[in-house]
Amino acid sequence: MTDMPMPDGGSDDDDPLPVLIVGGGPVGLTARALLERWGVRTLLVEKRAELSPFPRSRLVNVRSMEIFRGLGLADGIADAAFAPRYGCIRFRDTLHDRDFATAAMIGVNAPVPESPVIGVVTSQDRLEPTLLGAARAPMRFGTELVALDQGRGAEFVVASLVDHRTGAETRVRARYVLATDGANSTVRRLLGIGTTGTGALGDFTTVVFDADLDRWCADRPAGLYFTTHGLFAPVYPEGGWAWFAPTPEGAASADWPALVSRALGSGADVPVDVVRVQHWVMNAFVAERLRHGRILLAGDAAHAMPITGGLGMNTGLSDVHNLCWKLAGVLNGWAGPDLLETYEAERHPVAERTLRQAVANAQLMLRVQNRRREQLRAGGEAPEQVELPWTDRFFAQLGLLLGVTYRSTAVLADGVAPQPSDSGTDSGTDYVLTAEPGHRVPHLWLTDRRSTLDALGEWFTLLTPDPARWEGQAAAAPWPLRVEPLPGEHADVCGLGPHGALLVRPDGHIAARWRDHPADGTLHQALATVTGSTPG
Repeated sequence: MTDMPMPDGGSDDDDPLPVLIVGGGPVGLTARALLERWGVRTLLVEKRAELSPFPRSRLVNVRSMEIFRGLGLADGIADAAFAPRYGCIRFRDTLHDRDFATAAMIGVNAPVPESPVIGVVTSQDRLEPTLLGAARAPMRFGTELVALDQGRGAEFVVASLVDHRTGAETRVRARYVLATDGANSTVRRLLGIGTTGTGALGDFTTVVFDADLDRWCADRPAGLYFTTHGLFAPVYPEGGWAWFAPTPEGAASADWPALVSRALGSGADVPVDVVRVQHWVMNAFVAERLRHGRILLAGDAAHAMPITGGLGMNTGLSDVHNLCWKLAGVLNGWAGPDLLETYEAERHPVAERTLRQAVANAQLMLRVQNRRREQLRAGGEAPEQVELPWTDRFFAQLGLLLGVTYRSTAVLADGVAPQPSDSGTDSGTDYVLTAEPGHRVPHLWLTDRRSTLDALGEWFTLLTPDPARWEGQAAAAPWPLRVEPLPGEHADVCGLGPHGALLVRPDGHIAARWRDHPADGTLHQALATVTGSTPG
């Protein structure tokens, strides 16, 4: 893919570029698309020469699909993904043995009433081209950030970039830098930001291969097969497989077809054609902070998750969904710069709790294998099933995905005062519908096919059963704002009286709630407090 030209502005002699995005994985590409929707000019640089050819992340969860629905991408992503029947995990001794346990991916294997969309099993290399095509903003492949200069009190950051093909170095001035450059983030290292958590959990290898495994898997499909010899996953609906396992000794000279054949189990006798091999490190950490002046971290640069549960990429997508409207507000003048402080206040606690859940996922899945080993060691004929060490709804995790709660100055308690900074998620795995400030607005049908989530966009949304009473205050507010009628039958669910309202932020989280119509000027004051600004 050819490089796109440098956007107008951003060099040493021109006005600063509004946002420089470093890292072209799913999180950076999604940020690029979101900021373009807000009319914010960006440049994305990626040190790789092209998009990743490896499947990597395998799951787009229900919350991420809600974000993609807002970008108009959900249907296309779902069309290229596996059918819902693949939304489960199967545990086997070898791939060609029977299942001794299964776990459903709730919200992926079938629709759930809590959302207008369903999550999907797909491969990152199938997702990234869709995200790349979702925006026209310039993107430079083969371009690596090598230095950052952010003087105290400076109104911009100077980034030094090297073109790997020509060796040329250029400098770009940007109002803000968004680092989405992965677990080994150059930006995080240059800033000296430390991490907390376990860190590296081990070296792993992904082998992408072709083989005819239909006789064992076609009638028992799954997004992941967890075996004693590694994890197996179908790569695309039309074919292809991936094997994930700890990196063996002598990996540089390994006979990968033989290793995959051995992992399939004795007696499999299936020809294996290895397509590509990738070595990687599984990490578990959260950055000590997500902001350093005008530089912000998101995705794996901010937090690296074990792969169990598919929480890593999806957490990063929610990072930029939270951040991009705030950047747009500051850059477009209807929000004050202090609004950016709420990014870390809201997302850092969520990252820490999500990491704990991802680590717990890994431990619980290993317990399934340990129980199986105990069965086999006991002698005699092993039982057909292993009792799972979690409830049927463990992998639902809807509380973790849809129950995220923000507490910051960008959320008002009862429409009056900012919430204390103590963001997090619903306890447990179940999602509890609520319209309390700080929570994601509940999915409720406005019409047969239009959800409350579909009323959101590049604006604040005022959901109310009495729009006429609010239109005067809304029209006088100099912020991007739309009034949306809420069917009366939903008022009680949202804790509203007949004249009340929910003020919903562009990222779908409730900024304020009024159970009844307040005094004139209240909406204006709430928006000023939430955005840290008084435009107009």
